[in-house]
Amino acid sequence: MNFNIKSIFYAALVLFSLSSCKQEKTAESGHEEHNETASAENGGEHQEESAGLEGKKLHLSQQKFEAMGLKVDSLPTKSLTGLVEANGQLEVPPQNEAAVTAIIGANVTSIKVIEGDKVSKGSILGYLSHPDLIKLQTDYSNAYNRMNFLNKEYDRQKRLYDAEVASGRKFQETESEYNSMKGMVKGLESKLRLFGVSLDRIRNGNVYSQVPVVSPINGYVEKVNIKVGQFVQQQTEIFEIVNTEHIHADLMVYEKDVSKVKEGQTVEFNIESLPESDLSAKIYSVGKTFEQNPKAVHVHAEIEKKQGNLFPGMYITGKIATSENQVPALPEEAIITENGEPYIFTAKKVTEGGEEEWALSPLKVVTGQEDDGWVEIKLLQPLQSGEKVVWNKAYYLISEMKKGETEHGH
Repeated sequence: MNFNIKSIFYAALVLFSLSSCKQEKTAESGHEEHNETASAENGGEHQEESAGLEGKKLHLSQQKFEAMGLKVDSLPTKSLTGLVEANGQLEVPPQNEAAVTAIIGANVTSIKVIEGDKVSKGSILGYLSHPDLIKLQTDYSNAYNRMNFLNKEYDRQKRLYDAEVASGRKFQETESEYNSMKGMVKGLESKLRLFGVSLDRIRNGNVYSQVPVVSPINGYVEKVNIKVGQFVQQQTEIFEIVNTEHIHADLMVYEKDVSKVKEGQTVEFNIESLPESDLSAKIYSVGKTFEQNPKAVHVHAEIEKKQGNLFPGMYITGKIATSENQVPALPEEAIITENGEPYIFTAKKVTEGGEEEWALSPLKVVTGQEDDGWVEIKLLQPLQSGEKVVWNKAYYLISEMKKGETEHGH
């Protein structure tokens, strides 16, 4: 009897345990199913959000369409020019710049020009004076006169030598001294010519108390680096002259764009300090070596129609026309960027409730080159039959679409 009671008790305990495990598994299973369902629902919402503007539509009545000033037409083909942007400055060739230096240490006695003055080659810029300059002239005058004397003595000794009246030694001494003096005179003349003085005047005994400093090129005085009374050392830059007649655009093209640039291409550029300036130039030289900082190549372009005050060192921004292609394109205002993706709007007339209206849909595209307010459009899928595109007001259309979604949500 006791054995039967115990057996029944153990059997009931086992059944109870099995029932509890089954309920726990069922509960866990239900919880997992609930999580999976919730996850699926959340995933569906996420996918819908990530779809962006695709599949959405905006309906406009004909009246509102006209009031917004929308322009609808087929997707046009435009001739767009490939552009490379470049920055730089205005420069002049090295042969059109001159640094006028003091040939000898001297005092500045007068200055005849100011910065901005136009000068010609040989124009007097100022005067220098120093006892050494006077000594140089007197040395030349004495050497020149001595050379003339020795020339006559040489001729006389040569005649005597030829007649076998004088010794050969005397003739050779006179010849040697004469040749030596000729060399000295030529050296002094070379120095004096650097000062732009008249040698004939010095030969006649008229010594310059001051010597002129002259311009070596035509151009404009860019800098005056001296003052009256100042002593300037030899090789000191006292004037700077620049000839802006051959001023050109010196642009820096980065490594990634160098292969697109070549001689003969047109550059449209603006001068930073002259906002209204619209100038063009033609490339005549492309550098063959890279500057290291930044990694770029110098490109030189001749300005075609110079206008206004153009000075070396003016900062410029330019666009180099590298190619011309016939591509589908739309005005910039026909494109809207949403979540980093460019969209345009397609347009189609539909009938709703017996009235015609416009159905507008955003269409994701890829944009290409830009030129003068037009942007290349690359379609990811072809337009449907009878479907056109909107040429303007993309920003307002996207605002209308979002406003409609907000009102619908309320």
